[in-house]
Amino acid sequence: MTLATTRDLVDRAVAGNRAVLAFNMITLEHAEAIVTGVERANSTAILQVSENAIRFHGGKFSPIIAACARIAIEATVPISIHFDHFQDLALTELAIDLAAEFGVSSIMVDAARLPYGQNIQQTCALTQRAHAQGLWVEGELGEIGGKDGPHSPFARTHPDEARDFVQKTAVDGLAVAVGSSHAMTSQNARLDMALIAELVLGVPVPLVLHGSSGVADETLVGAIAAGMRKINVGTALNVVFTREVRRFLDMNLAVTDPRKYIRKGSESMARTVTHLCTLVDAAPSH
Repeated sequence: MTLATTRDLVDRAVAGNRAVLAFNMITLEHAEAIVTGVERANSTAILQVSENAIRFHGGKFSPIIAACARIAIEATVPISIHFDHFQDLALTELAIDLAAEFGVSSIMVDAARLPYGQNIQQTCALTQRAHAQGLWVEGELGEIGGKDGPHSPFARTHPDEARDFVQKTAVDGLAVAVGSSHAMTSQNARLDMALIAELVLGVPVPLVLHGSSGVADETLVGAIAAGMRKINVGTALNVVFTREVRRFLDMNLAVTDPRKYIRKGSESMARTVTHLCTLVDAAPSH
């Protein structure tokens, strides 16, 4: 199957009043497990590679992005590739320039840490550059905590600012702060459903929920019903992978072949992906 584009997957979600899942990968095993899980659910998904993941791989784009592209192309379901949470200006510009070479169809320009005016200025300039390369662009307003610092579940995106931000930057999707936080290992985030509904009414582009690993299943379904159209998941995969690897090694102290414990962790990731795809696909459309 050919690579899907993020624009098509998000547009499909919007048209059906549903959501598309976007899973963050770090290693090759992540990418393989994610696609396996999506295939088992006969669903669609976005495979996300973050700036931090690129840095983990020595700052080199080609090896890991090329691998993701081949995995997505050989998948039996539609998979797109997305650059997630790019903050460094030079690295963002390089990512935009390299995207077409590897089949990457979208990027998140993350300038939310900057003051409002500077966020608009930087996001606008990078969005213009990305649009010139045919990329779908996600911006962020209302910094969602937990990525490189403490959780900030009280951060909120103001509807009037969100409308102004989208108008001035021309982004195609907007990540908003509505109560979730990155890197949460327990599902106790309390989402502001009223704010989500207000943002949906006032913002003319699809909304993106970050920090979804910390959101309980029933709350996630509610967020989709309220209007969230792209759902990002990362930490939940790392939690189950690490748990299974640790459990296996604790019970098999003599094992040295990494294939044996990596397989356990990867299978756990795939099951989590399948569960989430099934949950999201079955969510009532509104």
